[in-house]
Amino acid sequence: MKRWLRRIGIGLLALLVLLTLASLAYNLATPGGVAASKLYAGPYAEADGTALAYRHWGTHGSPIVLLGGFIEPSWVWHEVGPLLGRTHRVYALDLPPFGYSQRRGPFTVAHWTLLVEAFDARVGIRRPVVVGHSLGAAVAVSLATGAPRDVAGVVLLDGDALPGGGPPGFVTHLIVPPWFTTIYRIATGWDWLFRKGLRGAWGPTRAPFTHSFVDEWERPFRVAGTESAFVSMLGHGIQGVPAATIAAVKLPRVVVWGADDTVDSVAAGRRTAALMHAHFVLVPEAGHLSMLAEPTVVARDIARFAARTP
Repeated sequence: MKRWLRRIGIGLLALLVLLTLASLAYNLATPGGVAASKLYAGPYAEADGTALAYRHWGTHGSPIVLLGGFIEPSWVWHEVGPLLGRTHRVYALDLPPFGYSQRRGPFTVAHWTLLVEAFDARVGIRRPVVVGHSLGAAVAVSLATGAPRDVAGVVLLDGDALPGGGPPGFVTHLIVPPWFTTIYRIATGWDWLFRKGLRGAWGPTRAPFTHSFVDEWERPFRVAGTESAFVSMLGHGIQGVPAATIAAVKLPRVVVWGADDTVDSVAAGRRTAALMHAHFVLVPEAGHLSMLAEPTVVARDIARFAARTP
């Protein structure tokens, strides 16, 4: 028995060494992170020492700030932004470590709130309507309660702003290079994985999953520092703000939700709207990515809200 156990142990050790060597070889053969500026020319603005990537539409009208959710680059607003830009000055931000902003933490709701405030001051935005999609909804609520005089109103889009579950804290200690690097590079370069995730978040209409469409999601994962940033984020789980903070929002507010959202349920949206005493608006034929599936409807709902906001 001892002989067999010893053989099994030696075999497992040999397998471990082989897998590690294969992982190291793969990592050496595949490209590492590249500078964000090589993937996205800008514009960028320095906010609290962080280079924030953003997009801008419109030259006149009241300001609107668009905040994406988990792994969402500011590109997700590429249709909504120009529509709103006809009558507003619109800014879509990459909240790090998403999009092309500098991978400088901590990657928390509190720090994202600070970055948005610093960005507004740097660019000269005064009292914007803040639109937060999914995870970005928590940042919008944090801004509305932390600095209400600096925000005109908030739109929560497909995001209930509440914290969710997440992996236990010790999980980050189980992530061992080079294996994690190998898994990360394979996963973030695999079209099928992105298409599957996007299809589940899209809704009932046919999604335009062209190569260029999927590449807009994949490309930011090649920015230097993204891999370690995601490891850091694991310890925070699915972030949000307490229900009491949501209920404390007194500014003009509205909750807009994809009618076929299966990522964050319509019921969750209604509960947050009730907490805020906010009007609840459904976007027909849209899932979680309502701004991509139905950009005209989403832009119209945001514009109508902004028009009613002093």
